[in-house]
Amino acid sequence: MNVLSYLQRIGRALMAPVAVLPAAAILMGIGYWIDPNGWRANSAIAALLIKSGSAIIDNMSILFAIGVTYGLSKDKDGSAALTGFVVFLVVTTLCSPAAYSMIMGIAIEQVPVAFSKINNQFVGILVGVLAAELYNRYSGVELPKALSFFSGRRLVPILTSFLMILLSFVLMYVWPFIYNALVLFGENIKDLSSLGAGIYAFFNRLLISVGLHHALNSVFWFDVAGINDILNFLAGAKSLAAGLAEKGITGCYQAGFSLS
Repeated sequence: MNVLSYLQRIGRALMAPVAVLPAAAILMGIGYWIDPNGWRANSAIAALLIKSGSAIIDNMSILFAIGVTYGLSKDKDGSAALTGFVVFLVVTTLCSPAAYSMIMGIAIEQVPVAFSKINNQFVGILVGVLAAELYNRYSGVELPKALSFFSGRRLVPILTSFLMILLSFVLMYVWPFIYNALVLFGENIKDLSSLGAGIYAFFNRLLISVGLHHALNSVFWFDVAGINDILNFLAGAKSLAAGLAEKGITGCYQAGFSLS
């Protein structure tokens, strides 16, 4: 399989988790329409809708890990989805600020800020791709009879959890550079205002051919690099009051797009 075909497969796999975004947008949009400030109107209905929608948005990184692993798996079995979930938990736990502080033997105040953002869609996509490759390679392995219960699909989550320790070790040194690059890219585009939104849209369209535009979207739509365009836009007045949104700018990275 050539590189272009493989990237297109990743793009198709990304569509599964992205397809749930309209549900979150509808729930939160109606909720903030009922109560623009989030909670101040004391509307139980608004609170119910907003929290239901944010439950999806806040866990998109997990949905990416599960969806990408499942979408790239050769047999579309539930064990593949479980594998994606397991590897995401291992990586995000080992690379959390508390774990990094303990492993590296430093005070938690000295932990790079990148590790406070390890639970993000970019990492979800990365571990999803790796988990799918491991699943496709080892899901047919047969162990000796005494261990036969753990053969095949049951072996993969166990095996990948150990292999993800190695990935976590690599990320402990590499992730701060990746994160800083993503933040720098996002901030430079954001500082260009409407011109930046145009540049973002250009690269978005450019990546559609290989289906990786959703990986770019994760930087701007979610809280990978601090932009969090979808949630801040849906929060409206609440985000403006908190200084998390900028009138005329927040929401521009969704202009002309459906959330799916």
